[in-house]
Parts: sequence; C-alpha cells; structure tokens
Amino acid sequence: MEIIIIIAQLILFIVIAPLLSGLVSKLKNNIRMRKGQSIFQPYYNLIKLFSKEEVVSETASWIFKAAPFVVFSAMLTAATLIPVFIASPLHRMGDFLALIFIFALGRFFMALAALDTGSSFGGMGASREMFISSLVEPAFCLVVFSIFLQFGSTDISVFGAAHPVSVCSIVAAFALFMITLAETSRIPVDNQETHLELTMVHEAMALEYSGRSLALIELSAHIKQMILFFLIAQLVFPVNFCGFWILWYSARIMVIVIAVALVEVSVAKMRLFRVADFLGFAFVLAMIAVVCAVLGV
Repeated sequence: MEIIIIIAQLILFIVIAPLLSGLVSKLKNNIRMRKGQSIFQPYYNLIKLFSKEEVVSETASWIFKAAPFVVFSAMLTAATLIPVFIASPLHRMGDFLALIFIFALGRFFMALAALDTGSSFGGMGASREMFISSLVEPAFCLVVFSIFLQFGSTDISVFGAAHPVSVCSIVAAFALFMITLAETSRIPVDNQETHLELTMVHEAMALEYSGRSLALIELSAHIKQMILFFLIAQLVFPVNFCGFWILWYSARIMVIVIAVALVEVSVAKMRLFRVADFLGFAFVLAMIAVVCAVLGV
C-alpha cells in the first residue's frame, strides 16, 4: 500500500507541476492585457524536448551527462517527503533540513555540469547560482528553525497537520515566498523568459543542454516549484493532509500562483548585487519568525 501511495504521489507531481508554471505564465499575460500562451504550453515544450535528439559537447565528461538524472532524482526524492493529501510513508527518511540538502544536491550538480563544457556562459551562470544560493540557504535554514520552535519538530509530517495560524507562520511564509522566487528563478532575482547574457542565471547553466536532458531539467524545476508552493500554502492556509480536501487544497495553491504572477508583473528584475539586499530582507524576516516563535506569537 505504501508503495502505491509513493508512486501515486510522484505521478501527481510529474503531471501537475508543469501546469502551475503554465498558470503563472497565463496570469502574467492576462494582467498585461495579452492573450499569451496556453496553460498547457509547458507540457507541449516537454513533449517536444523528449522527442528531440541531444547534442553533447566533445569536451563534456560524465558529469554533464549524469547531472540531469541526478537533478531529476533529487526532486523526485524531495517530492516523496511532502505529504500532499495523506501523510507520506517516507517522511521518516528526512525532515525539512533534508529537503534543503536535497535541493542543494541538485544545484551542486547543475553548477558542475555548467562548468564541465568550458562554456563562458555556463561558468557565469554557475558562479551566479552559487552566489545566490549562499544567500538563500541561511534564510531557508532560519525558516526551518522557526518551524521547529513552533511545532517542536522539523518532521514534515508534523508540519502537515492542521494548526492555528500565528504571526510566526505568516512571517515565515513571507520569508519562504521570497526564497521561492529565488529558488525558482523568478523575477526579481532571475528571469525564466530571457536568454540575455547579462541577466541569465539558471538558463545559463542549462544553455548547453538539449533534447531529453533539457526536458528532465525543466521538469525538475517545475517539481521544485510545486514543492515550495505547497510549503507556503501549508504555512498560511493550514489543512490536515489526512483529509482529501482537493478543492480547498487547489484553491490555496492558486492563491500562491496569483501572488507569484502579480510580483513578476509589478516588479522589475534586480541587478545581481541588489539580490543580496532582497535575500537579506528574507533573512531578516526569517529571524523575526524565529523571535516570534520564541515569544509564542
């Protein structure tokens, strides 16, 4: 039974995750008074990439070829730790801190792969990604620490239970929202819709990939985004995962999707060194969440 639940949850993430990215893009275009692409465009892109052949640089080693599979496996592992509609059978394998390390594993291999081909764009993207991650991970760890102080555990299954919304939860959710914008390569930290050399971060690391490998990287990014959206939703709109409340569950995810679309439309992309101020503010919010948790508010 547990194996069936795990497989069903992985299928859910793989099938639904691209739809969230399509919804964000569609909302952004509607706010800008444009028709825009279909919400199913991410699926079309993945199908097209999976059907294409790969072009691999002659200077690439096994790291470049293995990185997409490592990144995809890391995101699937992270997805198994998240209690979606019922408690995950694998929650004992890791907690919130394990989730951060799993994300870091995928980032590490992507940076290695970007350096492996000797591309100047890849090296630039890898260095920028490591710079941003050095600011993201401390803030993320503080958010986890505030959750530990509030719930008495970093076990994601404990966090998955219904709980009263507190000031600590709301502040931690704001910090996690800012972290999510950075982790998912969204404005104001990065821009998924451009390939300009002065602004690329994630796209620069994946620039040498094509075909099935690029499809795995894109699908991994969709799954990572879905995981972070779920965590934010549970902080602000808690619900007991043991109940199959699919309408309420979908509604609170839509709130996060709308918030991301509004931010991307209303805020300009920052210069790279201004990102330190943005994520520094997320760190301060996470610290405030820790203080609120200590005070019990």
